Amino acid sequence: MQSLSMSLRSSSSANLLWLGSEARLRRRSRSVTVACDSVGENGSSSSSSFPSRAQTYAILKLQLQVAVEFENYKEASRIRDSLKLFEEEVPELRLRKLLKEAVAEQRFQDAARYHDELNKIAPHSLLKSCSDATTLGIRVQVRSVYIEGRSQPSKGLYFFAYRIRITNYSDQPVQLLRRHWIITDANGKTENVWGIGVVGEQPLILPGNSFEYSSACPLSTTNGRMEGDYEMIHVEREGSRSFNVAIAPFSLSLLGNDEGCNI
Repeated sequence: MQSLSMSLRSSSSANLLWLGSEARLRRRSRSVTVACDSVGENGSSSSSSFPSRAQTYAILKLQLQVAVEFENYKEASRIRDSLKLFEEEVPELRLRKLLKEAVAEQRFQDAARYHDELNKIAPHSLLKSCSDATTLGIRVQVRSVYIEGRSQPSKGLYFFAYRIRITNYSDQPVQLLRRHWIITDANGKTENVWGIGVVGEQPLILPGNSFEYSSACPLSTTNGRMEGDYEMIHVEREGSRSFNVAIAPFSLSLLGNDEGCNI
């Protein structure tokens, strides 16, 4: 197959869509925090001259979203064609495509083989870069994205941001007291992170209302996963005991699979 060549825009334009969403989000949450404490605020862009293929793919996906957001459909078409080339040439993306086609055509033996191959080369690639779970009427939606401008691949640093929406579908107000994250990298190293509230708050969420915030986590590998729970309490129920609300697993990946993500 003809090798892929293309010119890339600057990392600032590649991250434009995410930063725009983050700015809108701050109107409600007012701040962004870091889930893992190993990166300071002075994180700089990658010191390597050229992005890897995985970085290029992540950048192109962001650029496609920006082009569609600004109704630049000619540019969106060009970027889409570049993404299709990637999906044919990169093993992980090619296997994802083959797996999806095999399931759709009910070729389950082939699907099992593609599934096993994916598990070997990219353990967390079968997870989507978003998740959605409801516990006792409290819905938690998450979506992650790779931030190229804060990453330093030459130093083994990959920076991921994620956005969370918590919606109260129960009939009583709830308050978020504590958070707990389980963060796993591609080598299987797991870290547990506990904290009071989120983004410096212990938000009270009324029935029918949502609370949104964004945060971030650095990894030493190109992919990983996060999951966890929130400790909450029904504030108007006398003698109420706290309960845990699940945050379903989602991937942190340069080649994030965000198909079907709607947050």
